[in-house]
Amino acid sequence: MPASKPASRSRLAEVSPITPAPTTGAFILDSSLATALAENRQRTGTLASVTTATVPKLRKAIRRKSPGLHFERELWEQGLDIVVGVDEVGRGSWAGPISVGAAVVPKDRRIYKVRDSKMLREDEREALFERIAGWVEAWSVGHASHWECDRFGMSDAQKIAARRAIAGLGVTPDVAIIDGNWDFVGGSVGQTKKIVKGDAVCLSVASASILAKVTRDRFMRRMAIRFPGYNFENNKGYNGPHHVAGLASLGPSPIHRKSWAFMDTIPEITEPRYRRPEAQQQLF
Repeated sequence: MPASKPASRSRLAEVSPITPAPTTGAFILDSSLATALAENRQRTGTLASVTTATVPKLRKAIRRKSPGLHFERELWEQGLDIVVGVDEVGRGSWAGPISVGAAVVPKDRRIYKVRDSKMLREDEREALFERIAGWVEAWSVGHASHWECDRFGMSDAQKIAARRAIAGLGVTPDVAIIDGNWDFVGGSVGQTKKIVKGDAVCLSVASASILAKVTRDRFMRRMAIRFPGYNFENNKGYNGPHHVAGLASLGPSPIHRKSWAFMDTIPEITEPRYRRPEAQQQLF
């Protein structure tokens, strides 16, 4: 590990999500969550029937389980000193970039109160952002623009964003821990380890998730000022009633992903579709 911390940065400036780029492990249920599910089954007689009242309890159970460094320590003990956690945000959004966060965690310091970004409120993620950025050895967020999502499909766009995130670290990781069961980092890092629900159990991945989520959310709030009427400041480009209403009245903005099937539901739309609905699955 270098003596000085590499400059941490987002790769948003390298390829703008607005300007088109050139065409060139299984997750083990933790005991607190299992207990909440068991209590629900006793009341309802079925595990699948999770009532609305039970959902907050499940969320609290997950929040109480703090991601740790168990997986990172296993890799350090194997001589893999530079471990980077990797996670994506924005894959299912209708507008804006897909973003991938990368975070290299230190061996000798620990940070607390980090959780899976989806389990945190926006203000909690914002409060944690600077703490995480100051704790990690290096971090970066890479982006693939809406145009690249349309042009290459979501899987390739996610790989592009991951490659930019790794390149922005300023260090060469020995191994990447990836959230999920798909290796979208391979080729950028020599070794990879996939962990389903990694952002809930692995501190480096949870840190990368928060860094990516906050960075992308801030960008979408800026886009809300530039392209009003779609409620980007709240939905961050995802589906929602105000977003649908904005599309119906205004049509798509310059940062909408025009290859997506939702375009077919917009009346009197004049924008071209890159792919027809029957080819929609090819994006993923």
